[in-house]
Amino acid sequence: MTASPEPELFYLPYDEFLADVRKVAERIAADAWQPDYVVGIGRGGLVPAVYISHQLNTPMLSVDHSSKVPGFAEELLRKVAMRSASGVKLLFVDDINDSGRTIATIRRILTDHGGNADNWRFAVVINNASSQVEVDFWSRDIDRATDKRWFVFPWEAVGMTNTIVEEAQSVPARLA
Repeated sequence: MTASPEPELFYLPYDEFLADVRKVAERIAADAWQPDYVVGIGRGGLVPAVYISHQLNTPMLSVDHSSKVPGFAEELLRKVAMRSASGVKLLFVDDINDSGRTIATIRRILTDHGGNADNWRFAVVINNASSQVEVDFWSRDIDRATDKRWFVFPWEAVGMTNTIVEEAQSVPARLA
């Protein structure tokens, strides 16, 4: 068995994160489509969602997708899907659109529960140009084909380095 490569950890400085979040919020504010709610995707999207919610003066909801508690996130997504079906506009926020799996899963669940795709958008701080899915708003573009850095956001930087490395190594395709 081959060991996963050692990740290149890139600690995103707080001032750069804040500038990125402001840039995302400015792009949203300049768009004709405006959300009724900002929805933070847990866990990585919660912090940027709070900032964007404040910047846009828009209430925030949250969905903890990362917990992997069976049925928990899906139940919350069913509720927000019903809101979108009734005309409520929802802006989903995550930290990074990397492989696109999280966003694709959320879109599928929203669709499966009768959500109206015209009433939701997705925003991230960092967007992988070679992701499986597209997002509507972002600040930074990267391309995983060439950029293998493992982004460590300010709220993650308080975690144990070995835990961050283990998480990065759990998805070796992003590192190789």
